[in-house]
Amino acid sequence: MKTKHIFEIAKAMLLARSKQTLVAAIGVAFSVAFFVSLLGFMEGLNTLLDGLVLNRTPHIRLYNDIRPSDDQPIALDSTLKNYHHFIHSIKPANARKEIYQVETIFKRLKNDSRVLGVAPKLSAQVFYNLGNIELNGIVNGVEVAQESKLFKFQDYVFGGNAFDLENRSNSIILGQGIADKMQAKKGDLIQVTTINGEQFSLKVVGFFQSGLVELDKVQSYVSLATCQKLLGESSTFMTDIQIKLYDMDKAPELAKEYAALFKIDAEDIQTANAQFETGSSARTIISFSVGIVLLIVAGFGIYNILNMMIYEKMDTIAILKATGFSGADVKKIFIVISLSIGLAGALLGALLGLLFSVAIDNIPFNSAAVPMVDTYPIDYGIQYYAIAVIFAVATTYFAGWFPSRKASVVDPVEIIRGK
Repeated sequence: MKTKHIFEIAKAMLLARSKQTLVAAIGVAFSVAFFVSLLGFMEGLNTLLDGLVLNRTPHIRLYNDIRPSDDQPIALDSTLKNYHHFIHSIKPANARKEIYQVETIFKRLKNDSRVLGVAPKLSAQVFYNLGNIELNGIVNGVEVAQESKLFKFQDYVFGGNAFDLENRSNSIILGQGIADKMQAKKGDLIQVTTINGEQFSLKVVGFFQSGLVELDKVQSYVSLATCQKLLGESSTFMTDIQIKLYDMDKAPELAKEYAALFKIDAEDIQTANAQFETGSSARTIISFSVGIVLLIVAGFGIYNILNMMIYEKMDTIAILKATGFSGADVKKIFIVISLSIGLAGALLGALLGLLFSVAIDNIPFNSAAVPMVDTYPIDYGIQYYAIAVIFAVATTYFAGWFPSRKASVVDPVEIIRGK
């Protein structure tokens, strides 16, 4: 029975100061709304920016690195075994970049339950011929089906179809930057010269834009067979094996395992792109910090309102205690008031946050570097709404708990005697 009266009294006090209550609830609502929309926008931006590189980067790359030989001739002399060897101007080992036993490696990787997929890759250094001018560049040979499946290659191709590389011999998809320099259009024939001096004519079947301008100024794509032809190598020639895992976090561990198993160099995505993870973490921390500060500020607003309410309602508190309400009951009344403001503001804020996010998601975003994105990116993850509502309710609870302690120890005799 007393519980019913506690809620009735809390409701009466809220309505008695309806303007202040509304202001406090709106403060909480806007704090939650900005928290949700800010986190959603920042995470959407993180996904977009990281995706520009991480979507195009294998979790593990297998290759043969060019480095000095580990065993120098002087080390073969047994009489000098216990001496320190000081060797200058060490030249790289006379080894090819080609990966041997490619078929065996592919078979082992495809049978590995931890591996999502495997894609071969080959690169050739070329010069794009523009009249008498030669522009330095790199032509990447890929298997289009695997490249599209694992690295979303098709999503970055425009003005053509990526699978035309496989369907049409001697075709090329130009990076947008180099295409702009050459004023190349779809269907044009361009001349490229390999580092061996061989010239080839390639037909433009589309354009590629990764969002990284410096890369798009030099790189283009051809089929694996065409790249092997440019290099003058056989159909088994391969320099890179790209691996996508089901769990990216296992990449460092598996890179070491594959390097030892296949006697080859391996680079994991965490090592290759550490700066992007750092940037994403920093942006996320900043967003959470700003959002939490907004919620804490809203909590202080409720705290001030309840403090003023206690001073104004001293007579009411004294009467409640004189009629049988205990200090704990009085504390519950003010906590109910605080939680009512917090919960109403949090739910309204979650709705406003969704509306803000939808509004941002519909703002046009036109960038020459990212043609596949039409509007600003937003992440609608339910976790942001849950965090905001829980933190808002917790903040308002503590904002009401401290003033309620003060109200619970009010002595009704002193208040009535003072009156």
